[in-house]
Amino acid sequence: MGKRAIIELRGIVKRFYIGTPNELTVLNGIDLTVYEGEFVAIVGQSGSGKSTLMNIIGALDRPTEGEYTLDGVNIIEAKDAELSGIRNRKIGFVFQTYNLISKTNAIKNVELPMLYAGISGKRRTARAKELLTLVGMEKRMKHLPEELSGGQKQRVAIARAMSNEPAIILADEPTGALDSGTGRMVMDLFHKLHKEQGKTIVLITHSPELADETERVITIKDGEILGERRGMGRNVNI
Repeated sequence: MGKRAIIELRGIVKRFYIGTPNELTVLNGIDLTVYEGEFVAIVGQSGSGKSTLMNIIGALDRPTEGEYTLDGVNIIEAKDAELSGIRNRKIGFVFQTYNLISKTNAIKNVELPMLYAGISGKRRTARAKELLTLVGMEKRMKHLPEELSGGQKQRVAIARAMSNEPAIILADEPTGALDSGTGRMVMDLFHKLHKEQGKTIVLITHSPELADETERVITIKDGEILGERRGMGRNVNI
């Protein structure tokens, strides 16, 4: 392909309740490479293992076996403190439930990862304003999450995910809590970030229709990759 690999998973196994009668293998030998600038979907039904795989890709959990390199860093050998920094700087998370801080306005929510990264207040505010404008939330910067619609909350969450210029954006069912029209707006925003900013995006979804909009669709079932295919992609002008 010629592009640099951002995510490299080799032989990833994840077991729970190890050594007990209830021992459960959720991931069973996952091999996956995602390249810089790709928009990839991981699709599967509930119980397929896709959420566990997302937690491992996001360095939120460690595999039982296997190798994982993220943007040149060996995640398996990284200490917990190092992983915390990797999650903050290399990965932008977008969750189904938004995960915004309720008592804090949109601009402060977007600033938060930059605060943890040690970026000065003036730079944080300037960057947060720039990102909120990018996602069409320039008129809602001072609003609290409770004053925003679901789609607006998700736009703030996407702006926050981009605050530290992460190597990848990891989106877990980002339209799952939204009606179809609002979900369409959020997906269009991901396409815009991918097309105009060259962002590497990994979309976790149970929806084959959403998965089809990406460049590459990876299907997971019973903890194994069933196969992959080219997606249809989508041309978006917003």
